[in-house]
Amino acid sequence: MSKIVLIGANHAGTAAANTILDHYPDAQVTIFDRNSNISYLGCGTALWIGKQIEDTSGLFYCSAETFKAKKAKVLMEAQINNIDFDQKIVNAVDKDGNDVSQEYDKLILATGSLPIMPRITGIDLANIFCVKLYQDAIKINECLLDENIKRVAIMGAGYIGVEIAEAVQRRGKEALLFDIEDRSLASYYDEWFTKDMDENLAKNGVQLHLGEKIVEFKGDAKVNSVVTDKGEYNVDMVILAIGFRPNNELGKDSLELFSNGAYKVNKRQETSKKDVYAIGDCATVYSNALQATSYIALATNAVRSGVVAAHNVCGTELESNGVQGSNGISIYGYNMVSTGLTEKAASLAGFEVLSTQFEDLQKPAFIKNNHKVKIKIVYCAKTRRILGAQIASFEEISMAIHMFSLAIEQKVTIDSLKLLDIFFLPHFNQPYNYITMAALTAK
Repeated sequence: MSKIVLIGANHAGTAAANTILDHYPDAQVTIFDRNSNISYLGCGTALWIGKQIEDTSGLFYCSAETFKAKKAKVLMEAQINNIDFDQKIVNAVDKDGNDVSQEYDKLILATGSLPIMPRITGIDLANIFCVKLYQDAIKINECLLDENIKRVAIMGAGYIGVEIAEAVQRRGKEALLFDIEDRSLASYYDEWFTKDMDENLAKNGVQLHLGEKIVEFKGDAKVNSVVTDKGEYNVDMVILAIGFRPNNELGKDSLELFSNGAYKVNKRQETSKKDVYAIGDCATVYSNALQATSYIALATNAVRSGVVAAHNVCGTELESNGVQGSNGISIYGYNMVSTGLTEKAASLAGFEVLSTQFEDLQKPAFIKNNHKVKIKIVYCAKTRRILGAQIASFEEISMAIHMFSLAIEQKVTIDSLKLLDIFFLPHFNQPYNYITMAALTAK
């Protein structure tokens, strides 16, 4: 009977654990996690804080009891002291303070990521919060219940920061959104798209402070202002949303690391040390757009990596297809989706880049309740291979991005889309729809 130790019951760890327990009942599985809960869907934090959903009960999809019912040994609120990779032993302390030593045949590291904490004077003041765990959501919500909290600074205008800014504004507070970049969502979309999101945010009351660098938090016991390179602003609360870093503490001195500190893995999720696997946000991925190892921290990537590792750990060889980093956001009803590389990212990666873009109504002009759609397709000038795509509209356009995700994985060229069989019906689209037209007008 194979002894499998899983460290971390986050999305990746949960996927790995369930795959092993459901498909390989003879495996002896021990699960360690330092948290008190399992499987919190952080993507729902902003929805709950903004009161777009009533409670958090639906944001959990698994539990320690579920794993125990499947015969796993589960130690919640356990702290891992160290791992002896040579002797294959995990040393930990359980929630009651007892020392625990667990041998393993195979080890899966699902230690996730940690919020990036900026080295800024005043970072330790009260009413400054990170956004990551369920406990963080509880603290933020409790603070917003205070009638004295009127102005909230959000540091970071990526996906989480923009979503939190919307949530804070929906709670009747003033939301001040800061980012060193001069536009929101700069890592995911080119400027043609982000200018629309910035206008959308401003129109709905979010105060944009883009192109500003926060250099200090001021206050006595609690924060009462943020200082940037352009001014000082009175605030009652700060929410940090500037990104995450891989949590590599347990293996950074023993395993090969990627440039950002993530555990470097192959397509079977194997690390540089035999019988040790890494999954989720602590590990690398293979980018089909770049055709190279990369780091893309998304829950979808985490779940797939957990499934792949689980089968390999149990003797069934399985390789990842690689990823495109497909993602999306919906703010005040404006929907944006992307996959692969932006034009800027592709250029920075060394590609000779071309792009094509198109804007038109989703449906024929005679249809009421009809909104415009923007699309941009990024491709390699030499090979014509599609490298990325971005789509945005007040219409529901999200499913179209999945086609582009598959196109990147399968190395489809921009020319292959020009005469692609795409159906037409006025209820849904136009006969010469935006995908067809973008491809036809490509250089």
